[in-house]
Amino acid sequence: MEKIDELDRKILEIITKNARIPFKDVAGECDVSRAAIHQRVQRLIDMGVIIGSGYDVNPKALGYQTCTYIGITLEKGSLYSEVVPELEKINEVVECHFTTGPYTMMVKLYAHDNEHLMQLLNGRIQSIKGVLSTETLISLEQSIKREIPIHVINMKEESK
Repeated sequence: MEKIDELDRKILEIITKNARIPFKDVAGECDVSRAAIHQRVQRLIDMGVIIGSGYDVNPKALGYQTCTYIGITLEKGSLYSEVVPELEKINEVVECHFTTGPYTMMVKLYAHDNEHLMQLLNGRIQSIKGVLSTETLISLEQSIKREIPIHVINMKEESK
């Protein structure tokens, strides 16, 4: 994998704070041309460093008042690959992770309210073949949401 340098890191720091910032403004902050920024961003996409772009949508503005994390225990861990496609059919599921610890997998979903959550749990998730049990954790408030920090590393350390 190609290495990213100090300019790449600076670009990443800027665009992760504001994905809608024009390249000309990024170029001004980095003291390089707009074309250089465009080329660098495209290279970072091609390298898989930048994996998406878009807008964050506020679930509450769409009527989803309940954010929930559900620990799912499967009969066998090997059923994970069969359960994931079933979870993908549930539009309210926004994340799914294969985990270590007390659960086989952890799912994040949004529901309109507790009644909707109960329908999703009892009617959809717990009825998936291979799901042994679930534990529900309701998020009361999201206090932190951010991307992984991008620190400028001393180029001498990087070359080691």
